[in-house]
Amino acid sequence: MGHIYYGEPAWPNDLLYIFPVVILGTIACNVGLAVLEPSMIGEPADPFATPLEISNVPAGLLTVPFLENVNKFQNPFRRPVATTVFLIGTAVALWLGIGATLPIDKSLTLGLF
Repeated sequence: MGHIYYGEPAWPNDLLYIFPVVILGTIACNVGLAVLEPSMIGEPADPFATPLEISNVPAGLLTVPFLENVNKFQNPFRRPVATTVFLIGTAVALWLGIGATLPIDKSLTLGLF
């Protein structure tokens, strides 16, 4: 899926599998936005306000190509480095995601230390 060649039939690849996933995802996003709408609790809605907690994410993502480009020839460490960055990023995202559900004094340490 995703590699559609000229003349390849759309059934069942697109019509049966992809389209329902996109439709259900769109419905899920709309329901999520409806549930999380801040105007019901009295806060002004500002769609262009970026939370300060995620402002450093694009800056971090911008550094990845420069780190990978240190060796312009074949880099034998590219896959292990990318895997390590991915695993550390996943662990940090899970840690901070769990911390986001806790009170502010326990959010970073999760109350463990």
